[in-house]
Amino acid sequence: MTTPDIAARRVLGACAALVVGALTLTACGGSANAEDDGKGGKNGKDSAKTATAKIAISAKDGSTGASINSTGVTVSGGELTAVKMTVAGSGQAVEGSLAADGKSWKPKQQLERGTKYEIAATAKDANGRTVAADSAFTTVTTAGSFVGTYTPDEGTTVGVGMPVSFTFDKAITDKKAVQSHITVTSSSGQKVVGHWFGSQRLDFRPQEYWKAGSKVTMKIDLDGVEGANGVHGVQKKTVSFTVGRSQVSTVDVNTQTMTVVRDGSTLRSVPISAGSSEFTTYNGQMVISEKFKQHHMDSRTVGLANAYDIPDVPHAMRLTKSGTFIHGNYWYNKGNPPFGREGTSHGCVGLQDVRGAQGDTPAKWFYDNSVVGDVVIVKNSADKPVAPENGLNGWNMAWSEWTAGSAV
Repeated sequence: MTTPDIAARRVLGACAALVVGALTLTACGGSANAEDDGKGGKNGKDSAKTATAKIAISAKDGSTGASINSTGVTVSGGELTAVKMTVAGSGQAVEGSLAADGKSWKPKQQLERGTKYEIAATAKDANGRTVAADSAFTTVTTAGSFVGTYTPDEGTTVGVGMPVSFTFDKAITDKKAVQSHITVTSSSGQKVVGHWFGSQRLDFRPQEYWKAGSKVTMKIDLDGVEGANGVHGVQKKTVSFTVGRSQVSTVDVNTQTMTVVRDGSTLRSVPISAGSSEFTTYNGQMVISEKFKQHHMDSRTVGLANAYDIPDVPHAMRLTKSGTFIHGNYWYNKGNPPFGREGTSHGCVGLQDVRGAQGDTPAKWFYDNSVVGDVVIVKNSADKPVAPENGLNGWNMAWSEWTAGSAV
């Protein structure tokens, strides 16, 4: 026969989220009340004071700034029999999961920032005595917290030039505290170092490109870390991505050609059209950060007045934040020399293409054979080297300078 305790736990395992009212936390300064002493009521001869089960709710009753990641319920000297969590005011249930041993419960999803929640929990000790604890608390606010958007994403496969890059939504003043709670490691064993670009961007890379086929793991443990006065992190997760084959393509402006090398072997030499003498292309190592089968390009967004406005640029791949792309070109003036003879672009690297991103063209071939994180090197241009912070292009910084920009 199934005992009431086991039945209750099975019900809890299936659905541990119900509506509750405002309550008081036992383990953090409140009181535990006996729901049933097993002898006829709450105030029987054996009281909650003799129960050995002790419930702890991580967010103290009445607290503000509670974690959105680690809020949960634990019990010692007994087992949880029910946990209920809701959004205060609306009564919206928060789904959670009970550990197999009945010793802990936690929400299944990350909580929302700046939101008031209520938790009520009950547990029984080995003698069947029941205790309860509850808490009403508010999670850390948006104003009092910071988050970092990052690339690459979990589970992606990228090129050997792809750095790990964080952009924080608030200025970080304690860079050491923040950086020390982000670790990036590679299965290749390469040493990985962080570098700060200003107060809101932190990139990580090894001295040389990632080893092809390696797995990179970043552990983000920023929950509760104070990044600036009164501003705390809320992220806690582990993200892994894979480095694919090695592909490095070199654009030689002198010859107006691009040589594509994969894993040490030349795949193809492609004629290109780099920037004109008036609008030169940056020199240096640039990393493909985005790919678009078709992309709208408007010269006004890069400070070139009304030079162009093309709604459907085919096979476009971003190289810099400021607007340098390597892309297909179907509007190439037939009066100009053919691709591979002369640079006529406004600073991008153009490849022969057709409108609609269809057909067997050099641009489509390169697009299909490229991934985010692949490297494109431009040499022999009349322009300056690309700035390391202009896109994901920290490879243009000497290793000594890179490591000098680390806060740890």
